[in-house]
Amino acid sequence: MATYRKLGRVSSHRNLMLRNLATDILKHGKVTTTEMKAKEAKRMVEKMITLGKRGDLHARRQAMAYLMDETVVKNLFDEIAPKYSERKGGYTRVLKLGPRRGDAAPMAIVELV
Repeated sequence: MATYRKLGRVSSHRNLMLRNLATDILKHGKVTTTEMKAKEAKRMVEKMITLGKRGDLHARRQAMAYLMDETVVKNLFDEIAPKYSERKGGYTRVLKLGPRRGDAAPMAIVELV
């Protein structure tokens, strides 16, 4: 059994969508999306912040390989990760909203703590 959510997409589309979501969360601080996408994106953002806390060249290259924007990676390592230097985890939160108007999909906000 898979330990991740398939989100009804082929793996290449799912991976690219999660990369975009993670980049947007780190760029803007929060994003509104469906609950399932939010929970998956949260996992990836937490991993990126952990890389940022490590701060070495290898971690920076790993983050560059995953995130879509070079300025977001620079911001992650210079500003975002140092804020969480004392935290052991839990850098993001998922706030549940109501159902979406069009198709009643459960919505949520993912934001940095």
